Amino acid sequence: MDSDFSCSRCGCPDNRDPLQQSLHSARWLMMDRGSVNNITMSVKAYAVKNTDFCLCLCLPSFYFKWVGQNDTHATNRCLQNAALLSVLSAKLRLVAAPQEMQLIFLGAKPDIISTVEFNHTGELLATGDKGGRVVIFQQEIENKNQPQFRSEYNVYSTFQSHEPEFDYLKSLEIEEKINKIRWLPQKNAAQFLLSTNDKTIKLWKISERDKRPEGYNLKEEDGRYKDPNTITGLRVPVLIPMDLMVEASPRRVFANAHTYHINSISVNSDDETYLSADDLRINLWNLEITDRSFNIVDIKPANMEELTEVITAAEFHPLQCNTFVYSSSKGTIRLCDMRASALCDKHSKLFEEPEDPSNRSFFSEIISSISDVKFSHNGRYMMTRDYLSVKIWDLNMESRPVETYQVHEYLRSKLCSLYENDCIFDKFECCWNGDDSVVMTGSYNNFFRMFDRGQRRDMTLEASRENSKPMQVLKPRKVCAGGKRKKDEISVDSLDFNKKILHTAWHPQDNIIAVATTNNLYIFQDKVN
Repeated sequence: MDSDFSCSRCGCPDNRDPLQQSLHSARWLMMDRGSVNNITMSVKAYAVKNTDFCLCLCLPSFYFKWVGQNDTHATNRCLQNAALLSVLSAKLRLVAAPQEMQLIFLGAKPDIISTVEFNHTGELLATGDKGGRVVIFQQEIENKNQPQFRSEYNVYSTFQSHEPEFDYLKSLEIEEKINKIRWLPQKNAAQFLLSTNDKTIKLWKISERDKRPEGYNLKEEDGRYKDPNTITGLRVPVLIPMDLMVEASPRRVFANAHTYHINSISVNSDDETYLSADDLRINLWNLEITDRSFNIVDIKPANMEELTEVITAAEFHPLQCNTFVYSSSKGTIRLCDMRASALCDKHSKLFEEPEDPSNRSFFSEIISSISDVKFSHNGRYMMTRDYLSVKIWDLNMESRPVETYQVHEYLRSKLCSLYENDCIFDKFECCWNGDDSVVMTGSYNNFFRMFDRGQRRDMTLEASRENSKPMQVLKPRKVCAGGKRKKDEISVDSLDFNKKILHTAWHPQDNIIAVATTNNLYIFQDKVN
């Protein structure tokens, strides 16, 4: 730590103008690699422009990636990603000992897919991306002459759901990235969906229009109003056919209810309410009311230094409107009943698998963090995804999962390098097929894994342009963890960790799947004879 420039109170260097110091030359803090409860990023001190004092903070965060470009707001964007910190200063400079952490700059490409979701019939498939856009694909009508093309999806509608915003009170940029999309059950000719970024949830109406009115009495066809003195008679307006136009219009905006970043939204089976979850709280909303919500879970401690876990995902039960679950970064799942109390701080059931002491390591708590939780369609089972495995839980048995599937166990020996390149913090999603007999999740190298629960079989497939030509049957892939590699196997050392499938979705009725690989969407179906 430099001693030439120091604060009179705590000794940190704060005399240099933050605006004159580039982020490239900033020196960053040391990560406390000995932390047991969390991977804790300890900011030793930061300097605030035009002040003569320093604030010493401890940021409990399971993933603290520095993001930004070389400008005066870059640090603000970095701190925005620490969901557990409210920043009150406009321009900050972080200072620490040299050669202890590398600064990572990420180019946030707007077309990177961030969520994938089928509607309840499977006719529509919605994707959201980092640029705040929602693209909806529609399944084509079955062609009797070419049944093999029955599942072709084409672009149906594209609209900008969220725009980048700036919180002037906290001096934080709010990304436009779409975190989750959830469809509402269809009630009429229009479709409705919820989309959310880090802070704001929006309800969108997707409707079609293939006729337009003509023959107004008070205005011309181009919209200009007529001179009343020129109107000599009355006409009956008529509807005339026009080219089909799909309109997306925002019907509700649910804002200002979350202090931290929203990671989940889930529509209730009563079709009237939904929940939204961030790192520390879960709120219950009515779809018709935008100015207030009810806080049903709050795990924020009075002293933030006592924080040991955060909420990673939450979902309503598909049949019981009073029941929901939420998972945590400690690998636990809590089932709550809203009939018990208004604030569900006390869970009804706690699902947790005892840890094998022989497998305990520095990375144990990181890889046990649950990134996704999904109920089965019949509501009997629950699936969770952690870094290395998929687990199936029976809601009637809390002590251990009834099924465990290893997704990429061959990466256990690579955890150190995965930690260094931050891949160990990737959040993979999982999904059920229509009858809950098969589960699917993503992996690296654009691989995705399927597990047949009845026959206890698993399969690894690859989504790539080279292997995904129309009508081409996907060949199973195998990864060689060690020893002599066979001809059709790929070595674990040659896996590309920049190619990953985080987001997957399964058609609710047919064997049609959608997988997102960075900025490409692949749709596969079972082979038609």
